[in-house]
Amino acid sequence: MWLFFRTPDNVSVIERLRAAGVTMADEAAAPGEEVPQVLAGLTFVLTGTLTHSGMTRDEAGAHLKAMGAKVSGSVSKKTSFVVAGENAGSKYDKAVALGVPVLDEAQLLNLLETGEVPREV
Repeated sequence: MWLFFRTPDNVSVIERLRAAGVTMADEAAAPGEEVPQVLAGLTFVLTGTLTHSGMTRDEAGAHLKAMGAKVSGSVSKKTSFVVAGENAGSKYDKAVALGVPVLDEAQLLNLLETGEVPREV
């Protein structure tokens, strides 16, 4: 889905629709509007490359933060989840060693779309 929104032709169509007054039902909240903080109290660490979604780690982190999560650059016992993209390295290894749950990119996308934290990883 994220790749769709990064394709120039698709972005152009969306911009024309917005200019015509169309609003998208699932758009992020407008400034001043609250986004449900379903991830409040959870800490995420992102590692590796997110290849299927077209998002950068910074973009994914911004989405997580918008939902109330804290995004950290290092793994500790207090980390709630590590999101591991392709070529994940030492952060992934540390998460496994500490028993921190690891999400793949598909699980991250599902989390961002539904707001539901995976019960079993």
